[in-house]
Amino acid sequence: MALDRVGFVGVGLMGHGMAKNIVEKGHPLTVIANRNREPVEDLKRRGATEVKTLHELAAASDIIVLCVTGSPQVEAILTGPGGLSSSGKELIVCDCSTSDPSSTVRLAAALAPLGITLVDTPLSRTPKDAEAGTLDVMAAGDDAVFERVRPVLEKFSGRIVRTGPVGSGHTMKLLNNFVSLGYAALYSEALTLGAKAGLTPQVFDSVIRGGRMDCGFYQTFFTYVLERDRNAHRFTISNALKDLTYMSAFANASQTANPLGAAVRNSFALAAGAGRADDFVPMLSDVVADMNGVSLTQK
Repeated sequence: MALDRVGFVGVGLMGHGMAKNIVEKGHPLTVIANRNREPVEDLKRRGATEVKTLHELAAASDIIVLCVTGSPQVEAILTGPGGLSSSGKELIVCDCSTSDPSSTVRLAAALAPLGITLVDTPLSRTPKDAEAGTLDVMAAGDDAVFERVRPVLEKFSGRIVRTGPVGSGHTMKLLNNFVSLGYAALYSEALTLGAKAGLTPQVFDSVIRGGRMDCGFYQTFFTYVLERDRNAHRFTISNALKDLTYMSAFANASQTANPLGAAVRNSFALAAGAGRADDFVPMLSDVVADMNGVSLTQK
């Protein structure tokens, strides 16, 4: 039985590894032209085909995977000029981006009469996991659609969790990021308080690591703190702020008090406002330390 033809939009930090696994594990893969030529050329060497327009991508695909920044980009791809909605092609679109759930639900309803089924399949873990094919996927949508897209999702995932109807995947992704980015803000303030008292990050780590408060996120965060490895957790402060802003909008729409969410968002907003938007999340620790006149690096 022939595998579904897959189109891919967004072969960036996460998307390249995902697309690489899709094509290397047997699916015909088509990617759309991108200003960053290196990942596109790499995928072409592995057997992918490149097209220049979304209509060409639709014609060459049965299932299209999106891995872009957020809802504005997803909306442009789906309903903007020359977007997939005007292709006249029946498609399943898996949005692996971290998007606003309200936008996802609205788009799914608008696209269904056009023969396009939109499901949210956001991700957890890092670009290293994308390359290894061990991402976590939060998969929404009805059972029949899930069974159709599951073989594609399995190519780049180590774990798939079903979340419920369309929109629930993106909601769960926001909650996941709220927890992880909340840890980032806590670690950053705790390290600064420790530095004020003469406690080094090495001492802090020797207490936390291996104890009940240790976790995978802690370990990648502290790979940067201790080893200054900028690539330990390649998720930007600007993207973190975007996700926390979606979370704030969700809390407001549901009339839910969210004081901790507001505090975490403000930590990242301060960092972005200080010119550090393009830095990665663990570097928030340096921003908080700098603002308080201490350093986390031993001199």
